[in-house]
Amino acid sequence: MLDLFDKIEEAVAAIRKKWDKVPAAGIILGTGLGGLVEEIEIEASLEYEEIPNFPTSTAISHRGRLVYGMLNGLPVVAMEGRFHMYEGYSLKQITLPVRVMKALGAELLVCSNASGGMNPYFNCGDIMVIEDQINLLGDNPLIGINDDRLGPRFPDMCEPYDLKLVDMALEIARAENIVAHKGVFVAVAGPNLETRAEYRFLRQIGADAVGMSTVPEVIVAVHCGMKVVALSIITDMCLPDALKPANVEEIIATANEAQPRLCTLVKGVLARVQAG
Repeated sequence: MLDLFDKIEEAVAAIRKKWDKVPAAGIILGTGLGGLVEEIEIEASLEYEEIPNFPTSTAISHRGRLVYGMLNGLPVVAMEGRFHMYEGYSLKQITLPVRVMKALGAELLVCSNASGGMNPYFNCGDIMVIEDQINLLGDNPLIGINDDRLGPRFPDMCEPYDLKLVDMALEIARAENIVAHKGVFVAVAGPNLETRAEYRFLRQIGADAVGMSTVPEVIVAVHCGMKVVALSIITDMCLPDALKPANVEEIIATANEAQPRLCTLVKGVLARVQAG
């Protein structure tokens, strides 16, 4: 059985047969950022099934392929659809693509997700720039024997999201008249949404938004030395004293409506990173 390092190398070798550039950034096109792929000058792509050791995406609205190309003159590798714990995958499987992005040369990870807003100052369709996170998945992708070739045994998490990039994203939002906040994201396993009591608990421990992704990928990105910027679309409000049944169609519609604003922020951040 291949160890993690060998699995990464095998995936990278398959990708290099299709695309040989060094990406400046890896992008996880989660809910609300799928449309960004239309703005990438695609030079190659691979379905996840074609990449050794990659899981298969089963989540609603997630395509399931890796795209390589140029975005505003910057070489990028983008996941069109991500993996989740609730699909039955281990966190090591979920985060393998992040390690592959790093092995390809990416030094920056850009993530997006849909999340439920628990901060009463938020509204549906707002964007939250994640400044910190809470892991309530009940697991960690770094558990097990550490391979020093991939990162340190005890990675520091005092700044999992690059605070300069957080400020940069908020500056771009103000310039573009986009409603954006910064806040704390908490990840839970799902797939069920939370009870009123759970929303109260999550809010009391300091979370502004809740979702079922992103945190494992960020932990691994930090472990392997990548900078991270992540954006959440607030797709529904999770205020326990005014809670309504969630409507998945409405959540996806809200994410799609916010998509142009999210794409504007991501392209703005990448442009500034490129400018140095």
